[in-house]
Amino acid sequence: MSHRSPAPAEAAETVWDKIVSIDKNVIQWLRRYSFALLRLSLAIVLIWFGALKLAGVSPVSDLVTSVVYWVDPSWFVPLLGGFEVLVGVGLLVAKGLRIVLLLFALQMMGTFLVLITRPDRAFQNGNPLLLTTEGEFVVKNLVLLAAGMAVGARLRVLPAWRSHDDSVSM
Repeated sequence: MSHRSPAPAEAAETVWDKIVSIDKNVIQWLRRYSFALLRLSLAIVLIWFGALKLAGVSPVSDLVTSVVYWVDPSWFVPLLGGFEVLVGVGLLVAKGLRIVLLLFALQMMGTFLVLITRPDRAFQNGNPLLLTTEGEFVVKNLVLLAAGMAVGARLRVLPAWRSHDDSVSM
């Protein structure tokens, strides 16, 4: 009894079908869980960074102090840390996300002050293409900001003030 091997084209098609099936399952998994994981990741980062500031052990306290030099760091750095923790908890519990994301965006945009007020701390030899470690720390916040925007994109649109069927009676 002879056993016929599948032709190369048939074997390739079978392998391709399996790849497509795996790809479909991975994409379904990503669609199901990636939003929650992104929101959770942002929450963890903000809570962690904020807690470090509150505990007085943040490696960026000196940077914050040098950027917002007109404010007393003894209360400003912990206040900033508390703000970050609050925003992180808001992301974690997913309540009032519109306000939480607005506060998050404001905080993230504030980090870019380093690039303006302390370019000597952000760029090597004044060259905006050559970032320092601190400059990289700040620029990576573009990714965090985009992640916050992605979280916001998943919010439901607010309902209209009135339905279009309502008319003002006179």
